[in-house]
Amino acid sequence: MFRDTRAFSSFSVNDIAKAKDFYQNVLGIAVKDLPMGPEGLLELHIAGGIPVMIYPKPNHVPATYTVLNFPVDDVEKAVDTLTAKGVKFEHYDMPGIKTDAKGIVRGNGQGPDIAWFTDPAGNILSVLKRM
Repeated sequence: MFRDTRAFSSFSVNDIAKAKDFYQNVLGIAVKDLPMGPEGLLELHIAGGIPVMIYPKPNHVPATYTVLNFPVDDVEKAVDTLTAKGVKFEHYDMPGIKTDAKGIVRGNGQGPDIAWFTDPAGNILSVLKRM
């Protein structure tokens, strides 16, 4: 039934203007404003051609899981570039997930290098080694 449907993902934020600034100016993603509802929606244009929708929600609660993953060739370089733009990376020290001083989990052949950060609404995003 849905085999040929171009599905897309969406998630909420508490401030659409801050989200637009972050995704457009910090992450460098093409963002389109959509005139829906009192505050509008955002459409992120990421590689692959299927947009991601961001919508405002007054009682927004950040996702407790990763809502968007960005595959990159060099995780450390991506972390350094984003850190220079003011992005703070998450640090974890638990079984199976231990980040280094930069906030990177080194896969060491057991999985990809990956680092997590949040958008202004607290949603979790990641950069991970392109496989």
